[in-house]
Amino acid sequence: MKNLTTAIYTKAAGTALHASVGGRIYKGRAPEGAQYPYIVYRVISDVPDGTFTEDYEDYLIQFSIFSADPYSTNEVETILGYLTALYDECSLSISSGGGYLLRMWRQNTTPISEEHTTPAGTAEVWHYAVDYAVLIEKP
Repeated sequence: MKNLTTAIYTKAAGTALHASVGGRIYKGRAPEGAQYPYIVYRVISDVPDGTFTEDYEDYLIQFSIFSADPYSTNEVETILGYLTALYDECSLSISSGGGYLLRMWRQNTTPISEEHTTPAGTAEVWHYAVDYAVLIEKP
């Protein structure tokens, strides 16, 4: 799992996605008081799978895009465009022992308007939850 999440972050480094959030891409959760916009990615589930001769890991990865512009979805949708361009049916270099990526595909995007507590007080933010299925063949 660690090799997969490292490969996801490494793929984003130096890209338009990375730049669009000022490099604020966090694994697991954002630090308290993180500046908007930012992305949090995490493994939602990991299901072992396989046949008699092959072993697979079937992951569900969620990217959460957060934008503090309550009046427009423009910022969060622009970031979503960079995210999908980078990860839809992408290739990933998973380090030794982590397996071989067979496929990564988007399954769901859910736009959510929610309130967050910020250093300046309560703010309404856009949160787009984007789910990807990832199938890896184990070495």
